[in-house]
Amino acid sequence: MRLLGLAVVVVLVGFGTSVAEAETIYLTATRLLDPVLGREVDYPAIVIDSGKVTAIGTVSSLPAPDGARHIDLGAQTILPGLIDMHVHLTSRADTHGFKGLLVTPAAAGISGVANARVTLLAGFTTVRNVGASDYADVALRESIENGETIGPKLFVSGPLIGATGGHCDRNLLPFEYHLVSEGVADGPEAMRHKVREVHKYGADLIKLCATGGVLSKGDSVGAQQLTLAEMTAAVDEAHMLGLKVAAHAHGTSGIKDALRAGVDTIEHASLADDEAFALARQKGAAFSMDIYNDDFILGEGAKFGMLPESLEKERQVGRLQRETFRRAVKAGVFMIFGTDAGVYPHGDNARQFAKMVEWGMTPMQAIQAATVNAAKMLGPLGDDRGSLAPGKSADIIAVTADPLADIRTLENVAFVMRQGVVYKADGASVFPR
Repeated sequence: MRLLGLAVVVVLVGFGTSVAEAETIYLTATRLLDPVLGREVDYPAIVIDSGKVTAIGTVSSLPAPDGARHIDLGAQTILPGLIDMHVHLTSRADTHGFKGLLVTPAAAGISGVANARVTLLAGFTTVRNVGASDYADVALRESIENGETIGPKLFVSGPLIGATGGHCDRNLLPFEYHLVSEGVADGPEAMRHKVREVHKYGADLIKLCATGGVLSKGDSVGAQQLTLAEMTAAVDEAHMLGLKVAAHAHGTSGIKDALRAGVDTIEHASLADDEAFALARQKGAAFSMDIYNDDFILGEGAKFGMLPESLEKERQVGRLQRETFRRAVKAGVFMIFGTDAGVYPHGDNARQFAKMVEWGMTPMQAIQAATVNAAKMLGPLGDDRGSLAPGKSADIIAVTADPLADIRTLENVAFVMRQGVVYKADGASVFPR
């Protein structure tokens, strides 16, 4: 049955019931991009039942099961659903700097619902939300899992954990307002307590702010803000609790101390040096580098309220980050796909692929960063995603051209399935608005 027919079925079923529970699906297309093998397969066939892949082969080797609904994607290319390891779904690209003071927790939550939908329709079936105030990302994750909200599979950090006055603190108002982030912690024992608190209230992972940042007020983008002892305490506590740790780190010393402390991923990694590359390889850590962001910040940031000092900091590190990315790829650092969506508009996540290719990756490497590599760095949370094989979640996208020939085709995803349910077909959403 062609996609129009499937779209009608999904609309009739609505939000509360999964089509995956009601039928077996037989999915075919012209090609499949396999990021595990690093090659394409002609005329693939996939059997899906109860939201999982149950069999995969080719049209000639794997016939359709009796009674299965046949979805033929024609000349399209199938890929595993994409994974973005660094997003902020409750943030908006048009609300930066002092504008952020006007955002209530309720407004942030509503934005999260809208942004989750846009992100899923862009082909990102899994995302890691690394920082949200008031545990809004925990609430959003639960709403998606309960079928109340449409969005990707969501793994969340809750509040960012960092030092007083640092990148993760709220520094926009003077002392008399006593405005402090809920993630502030100073000293090793306070860091341990904060990790326990964030875990208590539902986080899947921990996000530390090891250095200053571009969009924070009053700090140097590369200055270290957490000591090695503080980060070691936080990482030890998180790992004991079974949580991965991501570290926001632009500056060289903060990157290296975060790696020495045992963090799992370095976010941004703008000023990493050769020693940092070696530490990352030694420790099995990954770099998540948001190298598309520079275009949006310098092109649109002032219009949306970014502080003049933030724009100046981006001018200092934007180009350097891209050069570091090229060197990190050459040095064999394990790279994952992370964009910082929310700084720029949600749904534009795939624009980063072209930058990754421009700055040193092959198209296959860029796609692997957003599939198998990202799934690996999720740890056990990612075991059922990032590739297509029996037992994996039926998170599948398709594009109308070959992404190995033109990586930018990933910017226009035509088909999106998550857990066996189709949310986009022939380039149009197929669920109630």
